[in-house]
Amino acid sequence: MNSPRKPVAFAIPALIRKNTALIALSQSFTGAGMQLAYGLGPLMVYQLTGSAGLSGLSVALIGLSRFAVSYPMGKITDTYGRLPGITFGLALALFGALTVGCSLIAGSLAMFVAGMLVFGMGMNGSQQMRVAATDMYPPQMRATALGYVAMGSLLGLCLMPIMMTVSDKNAASIGADPLALPWFMVPILIIGGMIIVRNVRPDPKHIGMNLAHYYPGYEPPQRQAGAAAKFSAWALLKKPRILIAIVCNCAGQGNMSIVMVLTSLVLAHHGYTLTEISISHAFHSAGMFAFTIPLGKLADRYGRGFIMYPGVGVSLIGAGLVAFFPTYALVTLGTFLVGLGWAGANVASTAMLADETSTAERGRAIGLNDSFGGSMTVLTAVITGPLIEFYGLPSTGLAAIILACAPFFLLAFFMLRNGGRLP
Repeated sequence: MNSPRKPVAFAIPALIRKNTALIALSQSFTGAGMQLAYGLGPLMVYQLTGSAGLSGLSVALIGLSRFAVSYPMGKITDTYGRLPGITFGLALALFGALTVGCSLIAGSLAMFVAGMLVFGMGMNGSQQMRVAATDMYPPQMRATALGYVAMGSLLGLCLMPIMMTVSDKNAASIGADPLALPWFMVPILIIGGMIIVRNVRPDPKHIGMNLAHYYPGYEPPQRQAGAAAKFSAWALLKKPRILIAIVCNCAGQGNMSIVMVLTSLVLAHHGYTLTEISISHAFHSAGMFAFTIPLGKLADRYGRGFIMYPGVGVSLIGAGLVAFFPTYALVTLGTFLVGLGWAGANVASTAMLADETSTAERGRAIGLNDSFGGSMTVLTAVITGPLIEFYGLPSTGLAAIILACAPFFLLAFFMLRNGGRLP
């Protein structure tokens, strides 16, 4: 059953507080780049191709890179530790960001595709920071830990409008494309994030394998005995709690990718500036990250489902606002709600996956979840452009509604099979 959690009984050691703060700070440095990919990507594709039907390409590329890299990166971090995998991911992201910026200067769609794929692989690979956070905490504190790490992205949220304002005001005077210039600022932030990550000690995987050393009195679950765990993706998917967590994450991710395509196009179509568009996306990012700590605390106290299922529902409402009510205020409110719903679904589902897996397999399990989320991003991003082109904005709202219903149908199935009990 998804019963309420016991109150937190452990004091957080100073070393783990320091490591958590460093990981959150690194996330804040690197998060601005991903916001650029979602916020500017559709406009860059439209500039390169002139086709609204291809507007979902950039978001699809981010999803494809997530699908391709998440599980392999999880295997790397399970084998060699979290820090080497995170650092490698950030190095890829740095190279990809420079390539994306150069693609607009060269007017090359092929270069844009290659750059966005590499950038997406790097940034999604660095999301093993979340695994590192769950490694360092006992189960009853994991969702809160995830909230602290996600909260670090708020600095990245503040940086994106600043970068766009600098680009808007200075691009013409230096003969640069205002959509390309911010991408040459991103590597500076990524290098800062890499330096910060280097100061995390010891590797969070080592902490996860030895939690009793850091939390006296902690007793690991029986399944965590032994350092080596034989990983089976199929065995994981046969567990109802894991399957529901993955489906909820996919629903939240899919809704978000639809809205990321819609928001930029709708606002640009109505004549709003890049700065105004970036501010709207900043509200979306605020929904994604500003409330992750209280959401995590609630998930730790009352159970993962208490936050996960309402999160999917809130993201559905937000997607409907963006699709059916295309005014600046309602689009911005909608994109905020999509971010808030995604935050609840993501924090709670990730914590549920961490609960159900051992430290030795956690990187691959959460990587598998991210791969499914990436495939959903690809699917929704690819269909959103043609839906807008041929059937108009309301069709995307209907797609979001159908997508968000899937977790509730699956939950109802398991409850009927279990005599009304939550899995």
